[in-house]
Amino acid sequence: MILQTALSSGPLLFSPCCSTYKRLNPLLFSKRRRGLRRWNFIRPRPFAAVAAAENGVFSSPEIAKTFDFASEERIYNWWESQGYFRPNFDRGSNPFVISMPPPNVTGSLHMGHAMFVTLEDIMVRYHRMKGRPTLWLPGTDHAGIATQLVVERMLASEGIKRVDLSRDEFTNRVWEWKEKYGGTITNQIRRLGASCDWSRERFTLDEQLSRAVIEAFVRLHEKGLIYQGSYMVNWSPSLQTAVSDLEVEYSEESGTLYYIKYRVAGGSSSDYLTIATTRPETLFGDVAIAVHPKDDRYSKYIGMMAIVPMTYGRHVPIISDRQVDKDFGTGVLKISPGHDHNDYLLARKLGLPILNIMNKDGTLNEVAGLFCGLDRFEARKKLWADLEETGLAVKKEPHTLRVPRSQRGGEIIEPLISKQWFVSMETLAEKALRVVEKGELTIIPERFEKIYNHWLSNIKDWCISRQLWWGHRIPVWYIVGKDCEEEYIVARSSDEALEKARAKYGKDVEIYQDPDVLDTWFSSALWPFSTLGWPDVSAEDFKQFYPTTMLETGHDILFFWVARMVMMGIEFTGTIPFSYVYLHGLIRDSQGRKMSKTLGNVIDPIDTIKEFGTDALRFSIALGTAGQDLNLSTERLASNKAFTNKLWNAGKFVLQNLPDQNDTTWESVLAYKFDMEESLIALPLPECWVVSKLHLLIDMVTSSYDKFFFGDVGRETYDFFWGDFADWYIEASKARLYHSGGDSVAPVAQAVLLYVFENILKLLHPFMPFVTEELWQALPQRKEAIMVSPWPQTSLPRHANSIKKFENLQALTRAIRNARAEYSVEPGKCISASIVASEEVIQYISKEKEVLALLSRLDVPNVHFTNSPPGYAEQSVHLVAGEGLEAYLPLADMIDISAEVERLSKRLSKMQTEYDGLKARLSSPNFVEKAPVDIVCGVREKAAEAEEKIILTKNRLALLKSTTPITN
Repeated sequence: MILQTALSSGPLLFSPCCSTYKRLNPLLFSKRRRGLRRWNFIRPRPFAAVAAAENGVFSSPEIAKTFDFASEERIYNWWESQGYFRPNFDRGSNPFVISMPPPNVTGSLHMGHAMFVTLEDIMVRYHRMKGRPTLWLPGTDHAGIATQLVVERMLASEGIKRVDLSRDEFTNRVWEWKEKYGGTITNQIRRLGASCDWSRERFTLDEQLSRAVIEAFVRLHEKGLIYQGSYMVNWSPSLQTAVSDLEVEYSEESGTLYYIKYRVAGGSSSDYLTIATTRPETLFGDVAIAVHPKDDRYSKYIGMMAIVPMTYGRHVPIISDRQVDKDFGTGVLKISPGHDHNDYLLARKLGLPILNIMNKDGTLNEVAGLFCGLDRFEARKKLWADLEETGLAVKKEPHTLRVPRSQRGGEIIEPLISKQWFVSMETLAEKALRVVEKGELTIIPERFEKIYNHWLSNIKDWCISRQLWWGHRIPVWYIVGKDCEEEYIVARSSDEALEKARAKYGKDVEIYQDPDVLDTWFSSALWPFSTLGWPDVSAEDFKQFYPTTMLETGHDILFFWVARMVMMGIEFTGTIPFSYVYLHGLIRDSQGRKMSKTLGNVIDPIDTIKEFGTDALRFSIALGTAGQDLNLSTERLASNKAFTNKLWNAGKFVLQNLPDQNDTTWESVLAYKFDMEESLIALPLPECWVVSKLHLLIDMVTSSYDKFFFGDVGRETYDFFWGDFADWYIEASKARLYHSGGDSVAPVAQAVLLYVFENILKLLHPFMPFVTEELWQALPQRKEAIMVSPWPQTSLPRHANSIKKFENLQALTRAIRNARAEYSVEPGKCISASIVASEEVIQYISKEKEVLALLSRLDVPNVHFTNSPPGYAEQSVHLVAGEGLEAYLPLADMIDISAEVERLSKRLSKMQTEYDGLKARLSSPNFVEKAPVDIVCGVREKAAEAEEKIILTKNRLALLKSTTPITN
């Protein structure tokens, strides 16, 4: 059945009383098919249903009421089986390449993944249709900390600790876990429609990528860019490893500010400094006390010594420094450089010593004296109790803290001095800065260039070692019996290391490998080229696809990943690894809040797909702007699910109104061409209008795709499809399809319907791949998948004058529809009209009399065109649709005048009563003078509004009373 109501913006059905439209498709007017007369309408063709039945993959709107989300997986498997995801050089030689940001192998799909998958797939599908060989290379990251933590928890459930196993036994268990559970995230990415080349899927611990990691380490060390040293790092006591800045999350938490007395050595009992600290246990690591040089409260103590409490009288100098905040706490700063990042930098600047008071497991060491062996938090409680007992505790008060916690384990991170491996970044950063300055690398949106430049201009050396068992083992070997800081060997393998050691220390030398592994970010920094075969620069993929084209990711890892890839790409390949960086924002809930389990506002992509379909989800999250966060709600998802259904119903209409391919009419449909100006101008007005609008749309959308303005693409295509094609042209086409002329006037509409609809599907395919493929396959003579079909041609002809003319017809239609609604004309009632316009306007509007009548629900024989008002103008509703275009609708033809006069009279009486009441209140001095100003203003506004309505109602009554019935 043709779903008229689903494809119209309002109730546009006519009753069979309309003289001309008695020959319209009876399916528009009756739910029953039996007992009808023989009607002249287009016979639906059986093509799609037959094709779908034979294929077993696709269904058609002719046999399915709505698009079935369950078919998405069948379609995806069909695409992959046909090899469509692999690069194809048949249509071009300039490849478009994206390396997928590798999600953690431990991960499961969240909206951040859905965002990057959608945006990257849009880019890949667009360029594939443009004829470029496309490679979207997928893969996963071994996620050292996260994966080790997951397996340790699994072992703990079995009563096993990691240290109970050897390193090899533990890593074997991790590999077993990876093989069993590691594919979850990639399967979910497939569910989103990602057209990746899965035959090239990579894992950061693959043999090839591991070889690249070792090669990179060796080369950097040979250039003096990798060194070993003791520096301040973020330390995770439970994981027993350093973690990167990105793996530390800060949260606002309730805590305590402790005030402690530090006595001044050699002074009286009143000579002391009070220090406020949130971590009193770190006082064992104090090396100085600092005050601001212009703080008069303490200037007399500068240069003296203070006694650190609970340390058996250990003295530290009292110094001055401008970095001390006089207004925070007491204005006195304790400097514990072994346990605070800022103190560490200050101590290095001032040449102060560094004391470490903490073991790697978070317990205090021998420097803490009697507190040695206590956990850091237990030590804090005991220390405060002892300070209270000795009279050195001044007070404690609630204080909101910014607490650093491990992203993986959730524990509080400890700043700690630790011996680690570092990459010297300054020279690498200089090159990465220059490529942006020269325009060789484009960052989208442009404002992130400032952040990129700021970070690289203030870069710190990169700590690349991690105290884990799962990951790339650092390719460094030490000599048994030698100082490991002075004597070590860097090699590509243990055999090479042993050979080097024997050459230097003799054949009986014994060596052992550094137990640490490399930071996961080190291997992922090589991702764009290690995945293509580097360091083998003769590898076919490396030669064909490097450098890549695009890097798309979240703006939050611009520093930690993107910049490092740029630096490593330049260092090892001599060129930037990609030409563009596209940064997306966060997906937030409908109120703009970050999604979190705590708030209970997390939207699960898989659940969303089951309820709304993949296409609706993709379309919803692709409408944002680069770099900006996007608010996602179920209302938006539901709206775009309706959009999917609208596409489906439009496809149903198109298919049911195409002739059978064995019919001679089919040849007439195929004969229409739309790529030449003369053929476009020859089309009737509605057809010329919609094709011209389509050609404009293709140019705008293609330009937006090229500029990565995906939100504009979605909105422009949505508006054209729903507003122009479905609401206007499909409705207008019915005047051709169900006209009394039958097949003689139908082919032009059929050809335009097919042409416009198939191009809409192409424009939308990168956003909504599943429903567009299903509809594409249902259309006749589809010899290939839509995903590999050519992109619509640009710069096609368009006729601006026809667009303007049809807009006049639209304005007239809207005016008549509004008048009908205002006068509550029954939807099925056809009315008369006189259209008054210039000869030029009448000439083209009158040619589309049937279209106007269908869209406006007019009675065709009683629609007249004239250049002057009709004789019954005074008894009509006068409409001005535009300059030089008016309409007169006889009132007697629209309503029962007597009944309407009676209804309006009652309404006027009620309105007058309400108005009189309002005026009475305003005439009362007690009300005007004593009531609140906003109440009085509100009453005045209501009175003015009521007065205006009374005037309009009186005018309408006067018009009705002057009207006499008109004979058509």
